[in-house]
Amino acid sequence: MGETLRKHWPEYLMEGAELALFLVAAAVVTSLIHHPASPIRHGIEDPVLRRLVVGALMGLTLIGLVQSPWGRQSGAHMNPSLTLTFLRLGKVAPWDAAFYVVAQFAGAIAGIVLAATVIGPALASPEVDYVATRPGTPGPAVAFAGEAAISFVLMLTVLNVSNTMRLSRYTPYFVGVLVATYITLESPLSGMSMNPARTLGPALLGQIWDALWIYFTAPLLGMLLAAEIYVRRHGAGRVWCAKLQHDTSKRCIFRCAHPAV
Repeated sequence: MGETLRKHWPEYLMEGAELALFLVAAAVVTSLIHHPASPIRHGIEDPVLRRLVVGALMGLTLIGLVQSPWGRQSGAHMNPSLTLTFLRLGKVAPWDAAFYVVAQFAGAIAGIVLAATVIGPALASPEVDYVATRPGTPGPAVAFAGEAAISFVLMLTVLNVSNTMRLSRYTPYFVGVLVATYITLESPLSGMSMNPARTLGPALLGQIWDALWIYFTAPLLGMLLAAEIYVRRHGAGRVWCAKLQHDTSKRCIFRCAHPAV
């Protein structure tokens, strides 16, 4: 454990910082688009169009983080469910997975606290609601199904695209488009999390505990199912690396077998 931490601590800090920045961006974008005092909110009356704008901006944010120097080195998981699925696939060592998960939860909490400091009381307004993820009107069962489904599609897309040589460089864009689509279309069902760390940060700050178990179980189950289907079809050897964007100029701490290396 100590040796792993000594060697790989920069990647752990990068993971935490990336998710912190993502949550700050989510809080700022949501406040600008949804808060009733925002002039942008009054310029976009249609709620679907507002979600489309938020989705596009958050998709671009995610692409930027994955493509950043930090994202290219850490792999830009920013999600314990993604990290644990790559652990199951044998591409992440157990101690690296443990430290990644700790860093992701710490980053999510730090990010929402920083956002609250910058944005102030507007973050707590009902329209922004600490950018918390809650089950929608259809209820917890539909939220669970929605989280599992979108996580399944995301993981299956990541595995298929990142392990196809002619497509692998476009993995961040596939993920960004999926996130934008999910925020636009699926968020009324589950709040669109796919990420227990991203959910826990706002939940802690706002003391929002609505069906928290959904966001700790459904995303991981959906991603593990996608990984199982992929491996049964292509074999475990067709999972090259745990990075979303493989850059040979950055070190890789994973059990990497990417052809570019």
